[in-house]
This record gives sequence, C-alpha cells and structure tokens, in this order.
Amino acid sequence: MNISRLDMLKQIAAGLSAQFGKDCEIVVHDLTDDSLEHTIVHIENGGLTGRKIGDGPSGAVLNAIRHQGEPLKDKLAYLTRTENGRILKSSTIYIHNDKGRPCYIFSINYDITALLALENSVHALITCEEPQTEASPNVITHDVSRLLDELIEQSVALVGVPVPLMTKEDKIKAINFLNDAGAFLITKSGDKVAKYFDISKYTLYSYVDINK
Repeated sequence: MNISRLDMLKQIAAGLSAQFGKDCEIVVHDLTDDSLEHTIVHIENGGLTGRKIGDGPSGAVLNAIRHQGEPLKDKLAYLTRTENGRILKSSTIYIHNDKGRPCYIFSINYDITALLALENSVHALITCEEPQTEASPNVITHDVSRLLDELIEQSVALVGVPVPLMTKEDKIKAINFLNDAGAFLITKSGDKVAKYFDISKYTLYSYVDINK
C-alpha cells in the first residue's frame, strides 16, 4: 500500500512529538490548496503557540508561496518566539513536488525558554561578564491579521524612522520589504498597509513596481 506524502509527514510529526515531548511543536502546512488563511493541516502540541488545524500561515509559509517559482532552501535551527514571549528553536523544511514547487512545509518548534533560563543561571555562577543582548526573534502568530501587523512592525524597524517622518524613499523600502515577505498575499492587506503609511492604494502598488 502506498502512503501519501502528507500521511508520511503526519506520521513523522507524531513520532517526533513522542520522542521530544510536550515542549516540541510539529506543524504541517499544506500549500496545495488555494486558501492562504487555512494552511495548517496537522499539528502536534499546538498549545505551545496556541495554533490549531485550520489556522493561518507563519512568515515562512508566506515566503514559500511568494517564491514558489524558485527552489527554496530549508531554514534550520533559528530562533522564534511565541506571542506570550516563550523562546523557540525552530526549523522550517520545505517539501517539494516532482516539479520542484513547495507543496508542504514541515516545521519544528522546540521551547528552549527553560533551558535558556538554566543557561543564564549557570553563566552567572561561572563568569563576571555582563550578559549579551540578542536581537528579538520573530513572533509566531496564529492568524494572518496578527502576522500582517508583525510584518508591518518589521518593515518600520528596518527603515528605522517613524512613519510620520518617512520620506518617499523610506516608504518604498518598507513596502518592498512587505512585498518580498509575501504580506500582500494576505486578503485586504493593501488597504491596511496603505492606511498605515498614509498613502493611496495606487501609490502603494506603484511603490512595489518601482523596484521590479
């Protein structure tokens, strides 16, 4: 009996969850459906990020859909964080079809919050150095509206200037960041982004076209 690719991913997800326990969330995203708002088709230990089957995509999913005409490289062992501040060590694995297009995403998110706290405690005992401050990892959201807000915040941080003080060039830079991140694949995102940057939708999409 042949097992489908999706069933195999679900089987692997269950095995990893059993191996690493409740602190390890495994998520399978299905990119074969046209519905961007409901990409999660399987999840183990979803309580870690508050997500469930039928929820929307992460930034990695938007990136896959935005660039699905190109080969995608897996992103392994990077930091993310949950909306309530827990730190996760994450890996995003792209599963391609026979034509080289991404059809599924297999994501692993392991909660290392307690381990980091332990590391900090041990570090304080064995050294006199000041603790280093690291850049904040990306937030894992469970709905596309929150994800869009997060991407907008990242675009403003990238420019480094508050919106009221942004020049045309600043806004072009921010909006092209959003376009590359796949933000405009989210339903009605153009309206929200245009309002946020105080420009018309016509101006918004003309800014996107500038760097093409």
